[in-house]
Amino acid sequence: MWVHPIISQTACKGQFNSLYADLHEHPAKIFHYCLMSITTFDRLLAESRPGLTFMDTNMRCSVSAEERLIITLRFLSTGNSFSSLHFEFRMGTSTTSGIVRASCATFWLRLGAAMLPQPTRQQWLQIAQGFLERAQFPNCFCALDGKRIRVKKPPNSGYQFYKYKQFFSVVLLALADTNYRFIIVDIGAYGSLADARIFRASRMGRWPQSNQLDIPQPAPLPGSSGPPASYVIVGDEGFALLPNLMCPFPRRGLDEKRCTFNYRLSRARRFVECAFRILASKWSIFLSAIQLVPENVNNVIKAFVVLHNYIHMYEATADEDVDFFTPASYRDPLNLEELVQQD
Repeated sequence: MWVHPIISQTACKGQFNSLYADLHEHPAKIFHYCLMSITTFDRLLAESRPGLTFMDTNMRCSVSAEERLIITLRFLSTGNSFSSLHFEFRMGTSTTSGIVRASCATFWLRLGAAMLPQPTRQQWLQIAQGFLERAQFPNCFCALDGKRIRVKKPPNSGYQFYKYKQFFSVVLLALADTNYRFIIVDIGAYGSLADARIFRASRMGRWPQSNQLDIPQPAPLPGSSGPPASYVIVGDEGFALLPNLMCPFPRRGLDEKRCTFNYRLSRARRFVECAFRILASKWSIFLSAIQLVPENVNNVIKAFVVLHNYIHMYEATADEDVDFFTPASYRDPLNLEELVQQD
C-alpha cells in the first residue's frame, strides 16, 4: 500500500495536530512536554525554521517546521524509540528518524556558532572573575571534565574502542564556566580512552599550548605581590599537569595548605560536573543507551550541547545554582587571603 491506514490519519489523530494548539494555550504544559517555556520554544523555532522547512511535492505535503521541532524535542526529552514516535505522531519510522537526524544537524549548524563562540580575552577575564568570586580560585578561566554517554554497540566495532566498564560509550569532553555553560567541547572519542589522552589528542588540548584561545597574560594572584601566575584550566587527578592545566595534589599525606588547595580546586571543578548533571537530569534519553549509530550519536550530542546553552541562556534559575559537589574528606581551614599572607 502507498500509505498505511494508521499513518494516513496523522492529520486528525496524530499527537502534534491534537495537542499543539492546546499546548500554546497552556504555557505550563508545554514546559513539561518540551522541557522549555513557550517563549523559548517560539524563539528556537524562529531561529531554526529555515533549516526545518522543506518543499512540498506533487506526491505529498512536507512535515511542518513546528511538527519537526516537536518530534525532535520529544525524542530528546523522553528517549522514546522511533517506533514509539511512529505510533504517537502517526508517521513512518524512517520519517521520524530522518526528522530527528536533520533537526539535530540544524541546531548545530544554525546555533552552534552563537551558543559556543570562542571567548575573547576580556570574556576570559570575566569568566576568571566568576571563578574567583564563586570558588575562591584565582586565575582560572575554565573547568575541564569528560562524560561518557552510553550507546548501543556499534556494528563491527569490537570491544576495544567503545567498551568502558560494562557498557559502550562515546565521550563528551567539555570546558565549562561558572554559569554551567559549555564553552568548548570535543565529541565522539572512544569510551575506552582516558580523558587525559582524549584531551591531549584533541584540538581543545592543543589550543592553549599554541595560544589560539587568546588566554590572558599571567597576572599576580589577588592580594599577593609575588610573581605573575598563569591563567589555568582546572581538572581532576586523571589529567596531567600542563602549563595551562592545573590538577589536585595526590590525596595521601596532605598538609593543611595542600588540603586547602585541593578543596579550592574541587570547588572550581564542580561547575563542569554540575553542567553535566543538569544536562543528564533534564534529558531522559541519557537514562539508557542511545539507540543510534556513532555518527548520528555525535549529532545528537551536539544538539544537546547547543540546547543546553540555549535554554540556560534564557531560562537559568536560582534552583540550578546549587553546590552539587562538596567532598566530605576536604575541609576549608583557611580562606584565600590568609593562605596568601602565609605564603
